Amino acid sequence: MLDKGRRAFIRLLGGAVTGWPLAARAQQPERMRRIGVLMPFAESDPQYQGSVASFRDALVKLGWVEGRNLRIDYRWAGGDFGKLSGYAAELVALMPDAIFVMNSVAVGALQRATRSAPIVFADVPDPVAAGFVSSVARPGGNITGLALYEHAIGAKRLELLKQLAPGVTRVLLHNVAEIEAAIDAFAREPNGGLITLAHPPVQT
Repeated sequence: MLDKGRRAFIRLLGGAVTGWPLAARAQQPERMRRIGVLMPFAESDPQYQGSVASFRDALVKLGWVEGRNLRIDYRWAGGDFGKLSGYAAELVALMPDAIFVMNSVAVGALQRATRSAPIVFADVPDPVAAGFVSSVARPGGNITGLALYEHAIGAKRLELLKQLAPGVTRVLLHNVAEIEAAIDAFAREPNGGLITLAHPPVQT
């Protein structure tokens, strides 16, 4: 998970700053650019500290150095999702060139705060269903990023389950609200298999 998070930071925000106009960078090499980072997690979390460190390293390799031509403003909610709306508003008020965000709840807070500031997300299971983008191929609007789950993987998971347990004739796919009752009922009959999805909680 740590490496995955680091790669997400490098790919998404590294790509975002690389996309800033080359002419502007050539003409104004020391112009201060600004990035906002909204994290719903604790600042002390080693996984996300590692992601931030890798992100900074990638920016340096691209020529963006904090204190010289780049400023990064962080907001860490520490797991308290109630703080996200306020932090989102704070970051938008700083008028950053881009805002990086992780988790659907935090993306929702930013979406409510701005419809113009560029937002790049990671760890969002289904950005289309959540209403963050119009489609995966053409996000539209001011939000884009890396989806956590690719629906085509579902068929592959079913294939793997069948290989592991050839006797399976029934498969259960559930959501959080009905998980306990559904599993209890499903387990009463033989030859069943269970598939779970990587899907963090979504609150908008």
